[in-house]
Amino acid sequence: MIIATAGHIDHGKTSLVKALTGVDADRLPEEQKRGLTIDLGFAYESLGDDLVLGFVDVPGHEKFVRNMLAGVGAIDFAILTIAADDGPMPQTLEHLAILDLLGISVGAVALTKIDRVDETRRAEAAAEVAQLIDGTNLAGAPIFPVSGITGDGIVELKMHLVAAARSVLLRSRAGNFRLAIDRAFTITGSGLVVTGTVYAGQAAVGDRLVLTPQGIEVRVRAIHAQNKDSKSGLAGERCALNIAGPNLTKELVSRGDWIVGEAAHAPSDRFDARVRILPSEDRPLRHWTPVHLHLGAEDISARVATLEDRTIPVGETGLVQIVLDKPIGALQGDRFILRDQSARRTLGGGVVIDPFSPARGRAKPERLSIVRGLEQTDAMAALETVLNHSPGGVDLNRFATGRNLTSEEAETAWRGTEMVKVGRQQRPIGLSRTHWAAVGDMMVASLRDWHAKWPDRPGPEEDRLRQVLSRRVSVDTFNAAVVELLKERKIARDGAQLALPNHRPAFSSEDSALWAEVKELIEAEGTRPPRLLEIAEAVDMDARPLGQFMQRAVRIGLLARVADNRYFLPSTLLVLGELAEGLAENSADEEFTAGEFNKKSALGRNLAIQLLEYFDKAGLTRRVDNKRRIVKPAAQVFGSA
Repeated sequence: MIIATAGHIDHGKTSLVKALTGVDADRLPEEQKRGLTIDLGFAYESLGDDLVLGFVDVPGHEKFVRNMLAGVGAIDFAILTIAADDGPMPQTLEHLAILDLLGISVGAVALTKIDRVDETRRAEAAAEVAQLIDGTNLAGAPIFPVSGITGDGIVELKMHLVAAARSVLLRSRAGNFRLAIDRAFTITGSGLVVTGTVYAGQAAVGDRLVLTPQGIEVRVRAIHAQNKDSKSGLAGERCALNIAGPNLTKELVSRGDWIVGEAAHAPSDRFDARVRILPSEDRPLRHWTPVHLHLGAEDISARVATLEDRTIPVGETGLVQIVLDKPIGALQGDRFILRDQSARRTLGGGVVIDPFSPARGRAKPERLSIVRGLEQTDAMAALETVLNHSPGGVDLNRFATGRNLTSEEAETAWRGTEMVKVGRQQRPIGLSRTHWAAVGDMMVASLRDWHAKWPDRPGPEEDRLRQVLSRRVSVDTFNAAVVELLKERKIARDGAQLALPNHRPAFSSEDSALWAEVKELIEAEGTRPPRLLEIAEAVDMDARPLGQFMQRAVRIGLLARVADNRYFLPSTLLVLGELAEGLAENSADEEFTAGEFNKKSALGRNLAIQLLEYFDKAGLTRRVDNKRRIVKPAAQVFGSA
């Protein structure tokens, strides 16, 4: 169990820890010289049965609240230390508020320095303390009158801590490993060591982890957990990790960094959160207020963008987006503290909801619905709500990373949630069945609109259809929907184009009238159709618009473009294709030459060669040296036309 002291300067926190453990937690020479705790101090007391009490002694001076915050982010038990002679003081109030904002509900009060007061003052001080903690998470916590000088009350407090350690619920081992670094130093012969509290998961010697937000891969060479050599470090323990990595130096590591499993490496420079403003504030929190944010062991400048209103009233909560000066390793559920820009007072605190908050549209109603859904602690309930408010689907890997789910935990959540899972295995997308059906309906409606606008065209290509949809759909979702709609025969494929199954390209009324003229001209010439310019002259039209019309006829299937200036009717191609078949059948080697085809068809040499090349592309013939061989029957290639 990890225990943190809290309280005003000179109220006996360090003396109390020494009385409980025999260890002076003031490790810095300046601290010992001045009798003042400046940075975090640590002490351990072994209880046997593999139980160890780990004490974090924090500074009480207002100048060092940032150091105090680095030590209380993931503790199991708090000892609020109040001197009986002074009673509650300014830092007592601030430390108590911080513990309350961090959700720390298990603890006790040490009423110190009772050797300096009489029984009457001791009773008065105890009453003041009881009134002070009433209404906080520590309401009803036991009060232990103690003296670090005489030893009075120390045994009783220690017995209570032992009982709490044996009854406190073990921290869940769920999630990927996360350790918040509060110290980094080098040891001769060992190398770089980082210490901190394990927030989640577990790691073992030999594991490869990541220093975040830097993204540097490290290897765990050794672990010291709860002041003992260990093969592993678990959530809820204070650990020292001896780490190594290519080009890794102490200068690259700072208090506030994290050592995490690879899946938990997701640096964020903005996140959505719910914050609570302290009742002690004299004004509401305004939009875009500059603050100091403390999360884990990190202290960083940030801005608070309010999402529901322009302000958050004193003593109330609200949704915000925290915009950071640099990326940090924040994930869903992490608690944090907000202090004012000058770092002189605590404004409030909150909990991270979404570490992947968008830069735009952060306060739109649909986005706020998603944020409220993500606020749910149960992963499956949160996912179901977010799916219902996400027409474009949910990036499941990002959802899992944001909540620090292992791959096994994520799969359990996916199986327990009613949804359609699409996309690549490396980046699956989840959609509610309602939104999945809406994607298909939207695609069918877009095809219907396309056919109405361009009745002469077969349909759009896939990428073009995705671009004209009424709202954006990811490529993976679109591709999966195409496969599903084709399987359900709600759409059909025509070469590279998609279309409704019952769609048949057709001319507009104007084009139909022109087609009647053109068709008559082509049919009149038999197997040798007129050139494009000849048709243009006959119908009194410029060649360019006529060429565009002829291409529309090709798309519909009424014509085939054999050369730049020659268009054939499908029926004519069938006749000429059967002529080629006859030449091959009457040949000993079942092949024929271009000259033989020209002589038989009377098309003229150039046109005959152009037509044979078209036959090759269409799959009727295959050229072998200077001859051609029939590959498929003409009726199979041109009969359906």
